[in-house]
Amino acid sequence: VQLQASGGGQVQPGGSLRLACTASGFTSDYYGIGWFRQAPGKQREGVSCSNSDGLNYYSDSVKGRFTMSRDNAKNAVYLQMNGLKFEDTAVYYCAAYLSDYVPPRCPESYEYSYWGQGTLVTVSS
Repeated sequence: VQLQASGGGQVQPGGSLRLACTASGFTSDYYGIGWFRQAPGKQREGVSCSNSDGLNYYSDSVKGRFTMSRDNAKNAVYLQMNGLKFEDTAVYYCAAYLSDYVPPRCPESYEYSYWGQGTLVTVSS
């Protein structure tokens, strides 16, 4: 299983970016994707997730600004980020699990089996 994250870049505060996470190497219809981020000097934190039942969850820090969507035909998940703030600056990672596991929340990072490389999001004026 391979995950490819893309779409990072530099944007001004209040701007938007759309990240994409494309998965390959599996055929299961049951998979969940999570987005995590790590800012310089800080611990990795969960941002949002799309579980294998298609339900999405968001951290309080991004709720109302970020939206996940998925295209199962392409094995892709997107993270639309609007209203970006300085504190959103981080390397964003996507991760996946392959099962029908459907917790009523975002899985913890250790519950994901596969990780992609990061994509850098920089919010600056």
